[in-house]
Amino acid sequence: MSDVSSQEPHIPVMLDEVMRALSPQAGDVMVDATFGAGGYTSAILATGSKVVAIDRDPNAIAAGQALVSEHEGSLFLEHGRFSNLDALAQLSGFSQVNGVVADIGVSSMQIDHAERGFSFQKDGPLDMRMEQAGVSAADVVNHCKRNDLTRIIGILGDERQASRISAEIVQRREKQEFTTTLDLASVVEKVVGRKAKDRIHPATRTFQALRIYVNRELEELADALLAAERALKPGGRLAVVTFHSLEDRLVKRFIQDRAESSGGSRHLPQTDQKTPTFEQVKRGALSASAEESEANPRARSAKLRWAIRTQSQSREEDRSIFGLPRLAELDILEVIK
Repeated sequence: MSDVSSQEPHIPVMLDEVMRALSPQAGDVMVDATFGAGGYTSAILATGSKVVAIDRDPNAIAAGQALVSEHEGSLFLEHGRFSNLDALAQLSGFSQVNGVVADIGVSSMQIDHAERGFSFQKDGPLDMRMEQAGVSAADVVNHCKRNDLTRIIGILGDERQASRISAEIVQRREKQEFTTTLDLASVVEKVVGRKAKDRIHPATRTFQALRIYVNRELEELADALLAAERALKPGGRLAVVTFHSLEDRLVKRFIQDRAESSGGSRHLPQTDQKTPTFEQVKRGALSASAEESEANPRARSAKLRWAIRTQSQSREEDRSIFGLPRLAELDILEVIK
């Protein structure tokens, strides 16, 4: 999780590599599944393609209206989750599209605004909700059972001291509930400790875990990949930029699964056999260049994977291919709230 100064312009990560992977042409219809500040969208529009841009954050939708006016008839900005990208493309009038791009992770614009509660470096309400509705990070730390908190922080944050952190959180909330970002960050720092040589803040992994959990980011990504399979035309291109191993693993598993044939046993009927729905263009992920990583710290952990849609029909939805972690249901916290 990087903290980019609000004085710096928003820079789309791996833009050149993404554009080569997408290869948009005049007259194409592309989906920018994570609109944000419109970096990918603007570059795609410049090629003469039309864009269906999607964002779950109402602030991003409001800020994007000027770009919609500038590109009337070519840019269709939809407020919603990218897990529904096929339905949102249809809402804009396109049953199938030529490309889908997604930049997974928190927007620098969200981090820059303390009131959104994403940053442990700026005090604000402990929120982290991209949609600004539903269960907040404060609800999670104040009401989740300790074992559930341990799993959330340990699995989604890859935090080795998750058990100690959750114990301290539970002990502290019995006296006073958490309401601000710096309050939680200070408690985590107290548990983890901080050495002068540490490159990241002790609360980084805990905040990452809460953000991913609150926004159901892994589940949303899995559903978005399935939706892209439905939305893309034969020859259509899928390009996904991720920023940590959990996200990248999901994309890798999906592309590998969809790029492989599943013939099964010769004794099974032909209908049980599966043909590839994607062609894997390049094995492995592409990282940002050293020059970009130096200029834009957010790019240092970025990985790009892409694939090309075949003519085969979409397969039945099966989330089991992603190996999503089993965690406490957010809906339960809705009731507790």
